[in-house]
Amino acid sequence: MLKINKKIWFNIHSWIGIKLSILFFMVCFSGTLATLSNEMDWLFIPAARAKPSEQRASVNLMAKNVQEAFPEGKLLGIFAGEAPYLCTTASVYQDGHVWSVFVNPHTGKVQGATALTFYRFFRDLHYFLFIPFQVGNYIVLFFAFPLLVSLITALYFYKKWYKKLFELKTGKGKLVFYRSLHRLVGVWSVPFVIVFSVTGIWYFLERSNTANIARIGNARIPKLEVPTDSLHVANIGTLFDYDRAVAASVEAIPTLQVNTIFLPTVASSPVYITGKSHVPLVRNRANKVFIHPQTYEVVKVQKAEKMGTIMYLNDIADPIHFGDWGGLTTKIIWFFGGLGISALILTGLWIAFKRKVAKRLQKKQRMGWWKYIHWLIFAAMLFFMYYFLANRYQVETRVFLVVATGLAVFVFSGWYLFSYRIRKAVAQIPTAESSNP
Repeated sequence: MLKINKKIWFNIHSWIGIKLSILFFMVCFSGTLATLSNEMDWLFIPAARAKPSEQRASVNLMAKNVQEAFPEGKLLGIFAGEAPYLCTTASVYQDGHVWSVFVNPHTGKVQGATALTFYRFFRDLHYFLFIPFQVGNYIVLFFAFPLLVSLITALYFYKKWYKKLFELKTGKGKLVFYRSLHRLVGVWSVPFVIVFSVTGIWYFLERSNTANIARIGNARIPKLEVPTDSLHVANIGTLFDYDRAVAASVEAIPTLQVNTIFLPTVASSPVYITGKSHVPLVRNRANKVFIHPQTYEVVKVQKAEKMGTIMYLNDIADPIHFGDWGGLTTKIIWFFGGLGISALILTGLWIAFKRKVAKRLQKKQRMGWWKYIHWLIFAAMLFFMYYFLANRYQVETRVFLVVATGLAVFVFSGWYLFSYRIRKAVAQIPTAESSNP
């Protein structure tokens, strides 16, 4: 009975790895890249870089310089860099789309702007595969469940895995080596699989509002009893006193380090300010201060230390999922954790195909009609991705070429490794008729 059960668990694990492999890899690998997307902005966009300094420019000065650089634009919000080496980013609506404007947090000078950042691209890809109407969101979040099932089944049939943290078999052929490597990487990836799957399931429950989690975990933006006049709302970017609002927020939450300022777009909405406090692990939105844009009266305050359990869990999910709770060090660790899980998908698929080729059952063990679902979703992702790039972000031709090249390399590598090489291996195996004298 134990052997039968073990085989069943293995078959479930193998089925997930084969049937869901393409999309599984895309979701995991895009999340891995999203972990260090801010650092990619620093690396590839010189305007996003800032040299750490004790000097801090006032928010009013930064906003003034942004308005001068974009006189026809509408300032939507200001976001402090997540690390000392990153610029403050102002979000500006102009010419039909939103620009990310990089402002030096120490001098207040505008260093440049772009319609699309690496951060935005990889976060959108990981959040919803660029497929709108929440279809993409649910596709991505669905994979949290098979990821957890894959972990449970692996731990069941791979006995005493905790004693094999350094076991790697070499010198016994490629199949034995890759199987051993797959297990070794899998053992070290256990904590990350737990983190990514559990937080992913939480996101699923929140988006579907299961047990009213979404309503409990996210505070509503209050409506102003005395709405702002329409003229002030239309020109709030130039009329608003940002430093005064920051001071009012710090007075409401003494330990607050303001990181984001969202400006209202309608007369009934307040200015929305968030940031970090002395409460560890939670994201910026755990601390919220809502301020009337004309009177600077504090309309509502949410303090991280006074949140309920559901709201607290909701606000620690992002830092835990993306690993940014401990700065660059934890983000690098999370990056390699995600890279390990992505490698597990590829090596597991390769091992499964090689095993089936050896048993001459390759034709029965292909992905079957599941591959059409994969390619249908992949085609939808490509269509909407290029639609967003062309219309929402209006990116330059070279950005299209870079994205197209990356996707072409991804598709070609998948075809070469898991189609061409496997078919070639099958063709080289002698048939039963030719092997008999």
